[in-house]
Amino acid sequence: MKDTTHDDLARKTWMSLLARAPEGRAAALLDAAQARPAFTWLRAPEIGTTMVRGRAGGTGAPFNLGEMTVTRCALTLSTGEVGHAYVQGRRKGCAEAAALVDAMMQTDAGPVLRASVLDPLDAEMTAAKATRAGKAAATKVDFFTMVRGED
Repeated sequence: MKDTTHDDLARKTWMSLLARAPEGRAAALLDAAQARPAFTWLRAPEIGTTMVRGRAGGTGAPFNLGEMTVTRCALTLSTGEVGHAYVQGRRKGCAEAAALVDAMMQTDAGPVLRASVLDPLDAEMTAAKATRAGKAAATKVDFFTMVRGED
């Protein structure tokens, strides 16, 4: 079994965050943070589908849930770092921005990008999740049985 290093875990975290980012948000934060560097496509953004798998109850046997549209790409910066991206939907611009952030996080610009792109994305998505959970909790119905005194 391969040991997961701290760097692998950090990269998985930011790749997950970029993949789930709302449309155009990662690109907007990247453009506000700094100018996009020069890069070369290893794989230009392309749209396809992937099979989504699920598990009954979260722990049961896996089954094919259905297909989902994804956009993927890969690029290399002029300094040699390689960035990859897979994003849900038909969003070539989002995939490009995510791959750029991935590649740039591997450079000295990583801490700046974490503070200006990843941390705001994480905070926005956490707030949206809390808002959604609050709305769902407001519709919760508690069923209870009152004890009747006719025993």
